Amino acid sequence: MFGLIIVIVAVVLVLLVLAGLFFGMYNGLVRKRIASETAWADIDVQLKRRHDLVPNLVNTVKGYASHEKETLEGVIAARSHAVDANGPAASGEAEGMLSAALGKLFALSEAYPDLKANQNFLSLQEELTSTENKIGFARTHYNRTTAGYNTALQTIPTNIVAGMFSFEKRDLFELQDAAEREVPQVQF
Repeated sequence: MFGLIIVIVAVVLVLLVLAGLFFGMYNGLVRKRIASETAWADIDVQLKRRHDLVPNLVNTVKGYASHEKETLEGVIAARSHAVDANGPAASGEAEGMLSAALGKLFALSEAYPDLKANQNFLSLQEELTSTENKIGFARTHYNRTTAGYNTALQTIPTNIVAGMFSFEKRDLFELQDAAEREVPQVQF
């Protein structure tokens, strides 16, 4: 009889330990998913800030280079596409197009010395540069957080719990434009 009680207690203890491990893995996956979602929200805030700066920048340039209609329309179209993009993959592609369009817009300032010296243009350019840096830091944080979450989904034993509760892999926020991946050329 005493032996039976020991066996029952041992089985209950093993079940409690297994349940604790199971709940710990589940809660760990939930925490990682929420961290990834929060990191994406941080990127989204910075992208909105960037999108809000673009119309002001276009209007400033328009006053100096109104005949550069194609470039201005390209920036506006790229901004619209970026605003409408959903999720990391689509946003990465759209933001790459917006970066390329903004690069062309900033290149215009070289041809227009009055624009290049305009305080409003310089201020907007500086603000946009600051926002680009914040986006870069937020993207790095998101990708690291999401990589940790995705790794947990694929490693044993958390992959079993992830499969049971339909945890899904999340996309990384990657640059789609090959030109953005190239090392800039510096010439003296």
